[in-house]
Parts: sequence; C-alpha cells; structure tokens
Amino acid sequence: MRTYIITGLLVWLPLAITVWVLLWVVGLLDGVFIWMMSAAQAITPETLHPALERLAKIPGLGVLLMLIGMFLTGLFVANIFGQWWLKQWDRLLSSIPIVKSIYSSVKQVSDTLFSSSGNAFREAVLIQYPRHGAWTIAFVTGRPGGEVGEHLHPEDYLSVYVPTTPNPTSGFFLMLPRADVVELKMSVDEALKYIISMGVVAPPAILDSQARPLVELPRNPQG
Repeated sequence: MRTYIITGLLVWLPLAITVWVLLWVVGLLDGVFIWMMSAAQAITPETLHPALERLAKIPGLGVLLMLIGMFLTGLFVANIFGQWWLKQWDRLLSSIPIVKSIYSSVKQVSDTLFSSSGNAFREAVLIQYPRHGAWTIAFVTGRPGGEVGEHLHPEDYLSVYVPTTPNPTSGFFLMLPRADVVELKMSVDEALKYIISMGVVAPPAILDSQARPLVELPRNPQG
C-alpha cells in the first residue's frame, strides 16, 4: 500500500505544483490589473466606474491584457521611433537618484540573461566548490571585466554562477581559472533539472566523448 501511495504521489505532485505556480502567476497579474483599474477610477468620470469594476472582476483578464501590453510594447520598440523613446525613458529613470541604481542593475542583468545575443547560462560546466575535491555544476556567464579584469587576465579566467539546490535562483558568483573549469556535454536545461532534483534526475551519459577543460593553458617549459 505504501508503494502505491508513493507512486500516486509522484504522479500527481508535479501537476499540483504546476497548477499552483500558474495560479500564483495569474493571481499576481490579476492583482496588478485590479490596482490599475482602481487607479483608473481616480482619473475617469464616475459614470465609467461600474464598467471598470466589472472588468476588474473578470478572472484571467489581467493576464490577457498584460500579454497584449507586452506584445504591443515589443512591437513598438522594434522600430527606430520606439528605440528613440526607449532611450529617453532609460535616460529619465537613470537621472533619478535612488531609482537609477535599481533600474540600471536590473536592466543590465535582464539584458544579459534574456538577450538572444548574450552568452549567459549557455553552457554548463563542472568546478570544484566549496573546497578542493568537492564538485558541483555551474554555468558560464562570461569573462571578468572592468577593474576586476585589469587585475585578472580575462583570457585566463571565466566568470561562473553556482546555483543552489533546489532553488537555482540564488547562488554564488565565482571567477575561476579556465584550467579549473571542466566542460560538460549536457545542455543547460539538463543541468538545471539535475540541480533542482538534487541529483535524482541525472542526464544521460555521453559515451563517445569525455569532459575536458574548456581551454588548455600552455605549460611552462621551465616548470
């Protein structure tokens, strides 16, 4: 009986968690939509208030309108005129003392992660962390830059992100020598599944090739 109960739990648990996450996202977007409707009531005539209240009570309408809004925004900024307005918007937010620190940081991270031309989280690697002999999976995010890159030779080091388990949205940022970073053949999705499942869902082994260092550093002939 215990085996059957656990088997049934493993069948329904992923579906239950998926439904819970979707309901949470829908509830969050509906909450934003209701707040927007409340703000609209403050600037619209009272004759329109009943209509706005009816719209706010329609379930899922906030999600639909948010998707339409994001689509129209992307369509607008895809041309030269929209790009000009986007630059003006960025310049305005970057001139506000407290807002500019938050907005600039979030924008740089989002542009790096979600840009189609970016290299963040495109490759899974194997490193020794938090001590020598203990191995974990990390993701290459680029090379050290700026002032840090002046102290470290960017061509000899890699910037990696070490996610935590089972929540990969938090983790640690490390800069390691290339010779200490071992390339993996698994995809980023497979690596994330491996991390989230705490090693239970292992990707299939690749028998025709073995993991190898990303870049072999030249050896010093003098030892």
